[in-house]
Amino acid sequence: MMKTLTRLFAAGALLCASATVYAGPDKLYSITACPGEDASTEMNISWAADTSLKRSVVAYTEAKDVSLKKIRYARPLVEYCDLFKGIYSKNSKNEDFYQDVVFNKCGAELKGLKPDREYIYWVLPGEDSLAERGSLELSQARRFKTAGAKEWSICIISDFHAYDPLPKRLEAASAMIDKIIEYDNDIDWILHLGDVCAWGGSYSFWQNLYENKHFKNYMWAGVNGNHDNMSRKYELTNRYFKNAGFYPRNGYEGEEGVCYFFKYGNALFIMLNNESMREEEGLQAAQEWVREVIAENPADYVVVCEHYQWFFGADGSTSQYGRWSELFDECGVDLALSGNNHIYVRTDALYGGRETDGTKGTVYIQSPSSDNERGQEKVSGEIEHNSGIIKFRWNEGPATVGGMHMSADKKMLTVKLLDREGNILDSVNVLAKKKN
Repeated sequence: MMKTLTRLFAAGALLCASATVYAGPDKLYSITACPGEDASTEMNISWAADTSLKRSVVAYTEAKDVSLKKIRYARPLVEYCDLFKGIYSKNSKNEDFYQDVVFNKCGAELKGLKPDREYIYWVLPGEDSLAERGSLELSQARRFKTAGAKEWSICIISDFHAYDPLPKRLEAASAMIDKIIEYDNDIDWILHLGDVCAWGGSYSFWQNLYENKHFKNYMWAGVNGNHDNMSRKYELTNRYFKNAGFYPRNGYEGEEGVCYFFKYGNALFIMLNNESMREEEGLQAAQEWVREVIAENPADYVVVCEHYQWFFGADGSTSQYGRWSELFDECGVDLALSGNNHIYVRTDALYGGRETDGTKGTVYIQSPSSDNERGQEKVSGEIEHNSGIIKFRWNEGPATVGGMHMSADKKMLTVKLLDREGNILDSVNVLAKKKN
């Protein structure tokens, strides 16, 4: 395994670059790295550009190229976005207002990348001919890692409901990510399981979220949560989530860029949208798509992610597990991840509703909340339902902060639950299984 050690540059290297050419946060913003369909060689970069800018571009190179001699450029796909204009919201002073925001939604596909590398990138105004090599500052570079290492690891976080009037929500989640990075200072990317915004229709919430340091330093992938899918007035659409990022457009009809799949090394990740599966017709469409994706993309591990919980943590009663377990058995899903319930729940491998020795079946895990504010009552004692298959539950009550770390190699995935102090509270191994 080659895990590059270029995250920190020597002070002398930082002095080699001249003044930045950034147009400023009012012109280029909401910048984030998203996976391409094959994250070994592809990465998507997402941003918003002020409509006064005629052009913007991504400059990128390997992180070890500190002299910036091998800079490459990628031009984005651009769509005018007025989706968020006029939506009722709250500002950071807790004042009511109607958003007045339009922008050019930009998404660039970086292709032909080298596997198992760390890359740095900048989003710049103008054409690539104007983004001069000497105008880039290493200190301003953003970064991501491509897949391809034999061993890799991620941080898993969810349900922090970023909300401008209450910034401590995001601060709590960011501190939780810090704890996971303290446990493993070489994680490769961050996975979120939804409800990262209080109201997905409030674009200022997304914009301020993307200013967090962890969006600068890592690729993020995630699912559309019910909060991400709504405005303050409960206007519902998956377009909020779609326009807040630039995920692979390989989902089924109506869900392109919201439902999607990608490969990260030896794992296939399939991302679902619960909001399109409330009715039976929507569920069937999603399940047929999952079957096709798994059949056409063989992998050592199949990981399916959605927002809604597999079980209700308070009493253990069945939720989405009842809708998906038969298909997961049929298709050989190894790990099923979710959030939403704000209570951590974990099973061992299950097949046909029964626990196995791990050589077949699916491990089900739902993440706790992480905003230190919107959790449920603390769970304890015996549970009423599914006590034979639910192995561990945890939360801290209404003020809950937790997250997960997952490591991968050719033999197993290992998922660990950490609390806000960095203590490991639970751990499970997901064995690599021979696929038919």
